[in-house]
Amino acid sequence: MMKSAGIEENLLAILDSASDSKHTPDANDDRLAFLEAVRSACIVNENPPTGKMCEAVFQILRVGKSLELITESFRLLNELDKRFPHVYLSEKEASESSHLIVVEGGWSPFLFNLESASRERGAGCRSISGPLDSLGFLQLMQELGEVANEGNLQALEIKSLRNMLVFQYLINALEGDFLPRNRVYEETMNWTHLRESLLNLLLSTRKINYKGLMKDCLTIMCGLFDVSAGISEDLESPDNAAAKLSHNDNTASALALFELGSNACFALQKLLIMASH
Repeated sequence: MMKSAGIEENLLAILDSASDSKHTPDANDDRLAFLEAVRSACIVNENPPTGKMCEAVFQILRVGKSLELITESFRLLNELDKRFPHVYLSEKEASESSHLIVVEGGWSPFLFNLESASRERGAGCRSISGPLDSLGFLQLMQELGEVANEGNLQALEIKSLRNMLVFQYLINALEGDFLPRNRVYEETMNWTHLRESLLNLLLSTRKINYKGLMKDCLTIMCGLFDVSAGISEDLESPDNAAAKLSHNDNTASALALFELGSNACFALQKLLIMASH
């Protein structure tokens, strides 16, 4: 614990000059240096990240204004969750049932604790860079719907790409928490394991209408599929691609949106499947 605390202090010091609202080249360089330092300390040298370290990486994903920042923070968050899962199954003998391990005090990109949420709202408006509560998740879904409805290359902006990456990471986090719990539930039929899942905590909040959420998922999936198909068609047509992409001057973002749109559709599909259990 002392070692992790020391690593945390040293790494977070890299971000001292890079506030959420500061997006100068130097501040962005500091953010990239921080991401690389976290990867080296945690992935390469196998030191578990602290909650503050994970939250700082998540903040970069939520406020980053460059393609490099949001893709690198997204990739690192998924690597950390895979290497240091908060919920997992212990190794077992062939004749034994799976045993669920839940890391106490593990960081989460969701904020479902009523006391914490009230304290955060009392300190001011809801953070635009910290963990999301149910209302924040619904707002993110709404913004994804706007991307799906827009459907043209000229409207591309980093916020659209960022929102899709944030959404994909949140679904990955829900899935990483849900799958081992569901495995134990299927073996034991003990509902407690699923009741305490992040997915159930999200869907059981009063702000979430289950049927409405499922309908929104299907609508957004169709819209994003059309956007991705349109981008693919434009990129395959040299004349159309040259005109639209030169006007938007954002070829990299267009290609990224094509891939992210497809991945976001897959994430929505995973949410639908998990929610149907």
